[in-house]
Amino acid sequence: MLRKTHVFLVGDKSRPKSKQILEFLGDLSRRMKEEGFVPDTNSVLHDVEEEQKEQNLSCHSEKLAIAYGVISTAAGTPIKVFKNLRTCVDCHTAIKFISKIVDRKIVVRD
Repeated sequence: MLRKTHVFLVGDKSRPKSKQILEFLGDLSRRMKEEGFVPDTNSVLHDVEEEQKEQNLSCHSEKLAIAYGVISTAAGTPIKVFKNLRTCVDCHTAIKFISKIVDRKIVVRD
């Protein structure tokens, strides 16, 4: 098995597949809401509108990394994400939904 390490930052748009990643996350967000997911905007400390808070949450580094992993690997391939900061509550809950929707084992360690 070939292992690769990729580095993502919040809102990272520097990757060649950035457009695909963001499109996938948009579709995934709709599917998650259909499954009952409600974004936890309490963790967004900026004084912005609710819609902007959801947008800010959608581009957290672990979500970008997971989306990249899903679109770049074969179905069923496990995805591992290692963070240097603590995962927010919204991402923790979202990752559970994502794992179920894409039928992948996703491991996130902070």
